[in-house]
Amino acid sequence: MDIHNPAYVAGHGLLADKSVLITAAAGAGIGFAAALRAVEEGCRAIVISDIHQGRLIESVAKLKGQNSLDAVYGLSCNVALEDEVQALINFAEDRLDGVDVLINNAGLGTTRALIEMDDAEWMKVIDVTLNGTMRMTRYMMQVMKLRGCGGAIVNNASVLGWRAQKGQAHYAAAKAGVMALTRCAALEAAEFGVRINAVSPSLCVHPMLKKSAPEALLRELQGREAYGRGAETWEVANIMMFLASDYASYLTGETISCSSQHA
Repeated sequence: MDIHNPAYVAGHGLLADKSVLITAAAGAGIGFAAALRAVEEGCRAIVISDIHQGRLIESVAKLKGQNSLDAVYGLSCNVALEDEVQALINFAEDRLDGVDVLINNAGLGTTRALIEMDDAEWMKVIDVTLNGTMRMTRYMMQVMKLRGCGGAIVNNASVLGWRAQKGQAHYAAAKAGVMALTRCAALEAAEFGVRINAVSPSLCVHPMLKKSAPEALLRELQGREAYGRGAETWEVANIMMFLASDYASYLTGETISCSSQHA
């Protein structure tokens, strides 16, 4: 494979007969790439959620249209609201006859120097990115423990949980929190057979990033990568599929870096 211009990799049945729930999966980023890959990896049923109802309806139709899987469902959810989190997981448990895999993809970021940031902006990013992941993980753990059939949870972190970048103090703090949450929750969940891991992407190029980030900044960030490019969304999704699959049966509490950064 050409590491600079990789070809899309076919599915290998990593999630055969498993059911999947993914948050923030109705955009053009990692969430939808993970949903598409889960279907390609043979999942038996899937629920995707998003805060944008219109995009959610379109994404459900797209997943059904591109694949032969009929068991594709969608429900809007704001992970900052506990009642919506519980409603989503209960919906997925009912539609999927039990959730085998939860992928926590929901997150929110802005760019602002800390010295200029007010509490509202700080708390909004923390509440969606860290607290939202906690809410989903907490209730899913409760449900999986009660069901007694094990399962896997995969969280979307970021290399900014390890590395510094100007204007990203709130986002970096949230993603570092996701990594710590992953480690601690994994120890608790191991007692009832649930694995919890995270993936930590660096630069992942998708339409929303291209639209929001200045072209000069994108060139600079790509220049820091060993391959001279950002990851494709499906490349990050591939790592999520591995962590969700039985291939990772002895892996929990870990954060896998999806990065080629050298500076």
